[in-house]
Amino acid sequence: MNVVILAAGKGKRMHSDLPKVLHPIGGRPMLSLVIDAARALSPTRLVVVYGHGGETVRDAIGAAGVTWVLQEPQLGTGHAVLQALPHLDPSRPTIVLYGDVPLIRPATLLRLAEMAADDSLAVLTVCLEHPKGYGRIVRVDGAIRRIVEEKDADDAEKAIREINTGIVVAPTTALQRWLPGLSNLNAQGEYYLTDIVGLAVAEAMSVASCQPEHAWEVEGVNSKRQLAQLERIHQRNLADALLDAGVTLADPDRIDIRGELACGRDVSIDVGCVFEGRVEIADGARIGPYCVLKNSRVAAGATLQAYCHLEDAEVGPANAIGPYARLRPGAKLGTDVHIGNFVEVKNSTIADHSKANHLAYVGDATVGSRVNIGAGTICCNYDGANKHRTVIEDDVFIGSDTQLVAPVTVGRGATLGAGTTLTRDAPAEQLTVSRAKQVSIAGWKRPVKQKKG
Repeated sequence: MNVVILAAGKGKRMHSDLPKVLHPIGGRPMLSLVIDAARALSPTRLVVVYGHGGETVRDAIGAAGVTWVLQEPQLGTGHAVLQALPHLDPSRPTIVLYGDVPLIRPATLLRLAEMAADDSLAVLTVCLEHPKGYGRIVRVDGAIRRIVEEKDADDAEKAIREINTGIVVAPTTALQRWLPGLSNLNAQGEYYLTDIVGLAVAEAMSVASCQPEHAWEVEGVNSKRQLAQLERIHQRNLADALLDAGVTLADPDRIDIRGELACGRDVSIDVGCVFEGRVEIADGARIGPYCVLKNSRVAAGATLQAYCHLEDAEVGPANAIGPYARLRPGAKLGTDVHIGNFVEVKNSTIADHSKANHLAYVGDATVGSRVNIGAGTICCNYDGANKHRTVIEDDVFIGSDTQLVAPVTVGRGATLGAGTTLTRDAPAEQLTVSRAKQVSIAGWKRPVKQKKG
């Protein structure tokens, strides 16, 4: 079928310069979620009608296989679909979606599509306890006869609880007949897509309907408050899917997935964690509270303690990370690596069984196996203009408060004494020490603070 997504609205109540359909749900623009749902239908044509935000919307979404159509000026939903008509396959029905209704499920759309035969119209409706603000479904003897917008409704019509979601499936040839003749003689002065229901009835075309399993599927976003409400619903849906797959969540209401999170068996995630981009957590891994992981992989049996931050990093099997560790882009850790509190690793590989247990910076380094990096050790990798690499070979012991001034190599089995500033390569299997001679001065007195006045 054809899919048309209406995404031209300005969103005045968002009080933002960002086009409404670009506001994020789960770390992605709302419009991207709707496009994903549309693609689940394997559409013949996928058209997005945009307006406010113009090229900003197109550039931000960057979706392949989408035809973009500008609606200018914005004269209503019927006028918007009219702009898309030249780009649709007339032999296929057309489903109309909305870029600010981000949680619509593909299963619901498939059920609606199945109800629309070649000569019928199908409307997605929902019954609300408080339907204020929505167009009402007017039925006669159980059959849908028309849709009335609230501003045009009388008191009896306003009492109707069944509302129009705006999502419809219609024969494209019928849309070609109906849309050019729509009227804007209504309270809003707009060309309503909902008027096609009355036109279908006038042609004796059957009008079918179905309802979503969950009302939140058809909730739209018109304010930051509504955006926040749908964000929490979306996050709880993602959390429930993890629970159903066997992931242990300390509190499913305190997790944020802003991208894609893939978990193996027996994974445990504590409260307050944030996952951005593509994150993979393998079997038996444990993520402590308040960790932030972005585009990273955590191998089987690894443990991240509280408040660790990972970005574009790879944690190896049986690693022990944190608390308060930071793995920056390019950090790749082998098996049984320990990265302790307040240790930062950037653009570095650390091989099996090596440790940096506290207060260290490992940047632009290649670290071998069974290396011990003492507290206060830093790789001095930047000379003010260029980055240089540090190589630490297997079985090296580096004492506390050591500076490795790159480019420099520490040979296999070498030991660096505490407080060493290494500016030349350290030979293998030797002790290298660089520190000033210790001196004690007899009779020295500490200065005494002078009294004023």
